[in-house]
Amino acid sequence: MNEKKKILFIVNPISGTQNKKIILNQLSERIDKNKYDIEIKYTERAGHAVEIAAQAASEKVYCVTAIGGDGTINEIARSLIHTDTALGIIPCGSGNGLARHLHIPMDSRKAIDIINQGLISAIDYGKINEIPFFCTCGVGFDAFVSLKFAAAGRRGILTYLEKTLHETLKYKPETYEVESEDEKTNYKAFLIACGNASQYGNNAYIAPQASLEDGLMNVTILEPFTVLDVPSLAFQLFNKTLDQNSRIKTFKSKKIKIHRTNSGVVHFDGDPIIMDKEINVEIIEKGLHVITPNNDYKELNVLQKASEYFGKLVPRGENLLEDIALMNKQLLEKKQEIIRKLTKK
Repeated sequence: MNEKKKILFIVNPISGTQNKKIILNQLSERIDKNKYDIEIKYTERAGHAVEIAAQAASEKVYCVTAIGGDGTINEIARSLIHTDTALGIIPCGSGNGLARHLHIPMDSRKAIDIINQGLISAIDYGKINEIPFFCTCGVGFDAFVSLKFAAAGRRGILTYLEKTLHETLKYKPETYEVESEDEKTNYKAFLIACGNASQYGNNAYIAPQASLEDGLMNVTILEPFTVLDVPSLAFQLFNKTLDQNSRIKTFKSKKIKIHRTNSGVVHFDGDPIIMDKEINVEIIEKGLHVITPNNDYKELNVLQKASEYFGKLVPRGENLLEDIALMNKQLLEKKQEIIRKLTKK
């Protein structure tokens, strides 16, 4: 009889908006008890997950699973890099960027099923001035909004959108010197984002071509824009086509150096921190083991999303083209609403 493997579940009780008690009940019901012994620990303060996960890795625990958002995942993962202990994810945060990139379901029951399957993949991670990140990091507007979001006292996508709308027109672009392995260039930029994974979270794809397994980061530079550009930028951000916008410059690199005039805020996996004028970002290949869905599940997940999309279309009428036209009209109305809100600020 095979010896059971130990999985430690770390719960952040204040992340996101989901009820953790429900998730723990599902865990008790669905985890494969023939394969795994489980332990549950709660975080009590910022940084506590780092300590708990480090202790687990030193004890050669098979897997440490985050029940929380990107901040909790970052704390756990930074203690698991270059160890044999795998990261598991049951996403229940505000953005869930890494989980979404990995095709881990937002449905906690299905996420538990992925852990039961036990497929482990090795992925890249990044460092910004030696601080590990696993999804994205950056300077400029997104870092500024992350600081506002952290101080808001409320979580969720609506709070994030509210902060973004309020600050968009007030924020002033800065000039940055960006040095990659190939060249050194000055940019006046609204933001510079370095993507190990493709998105911030909530399916906002800041680096739509990013891969967790290529040893490179996708650098996205958003140049200054006007209020008239906002609808197309917002649409492309959520439509995985942001890199096609004329205001966007992109390139891949293993490491870059960013120089700015003054010290200020940066973000890593959505968490803000103050750093000096010089910022070094690099990617480390295959440094973290993660439990991920198999390819069959990923394909099924894509098909389910497509089915849900077209399922919304069909009931509206017999003519599919008319239905798509109606959806596009509604999208245009939403864009106009965004412009009205922005121009009132």
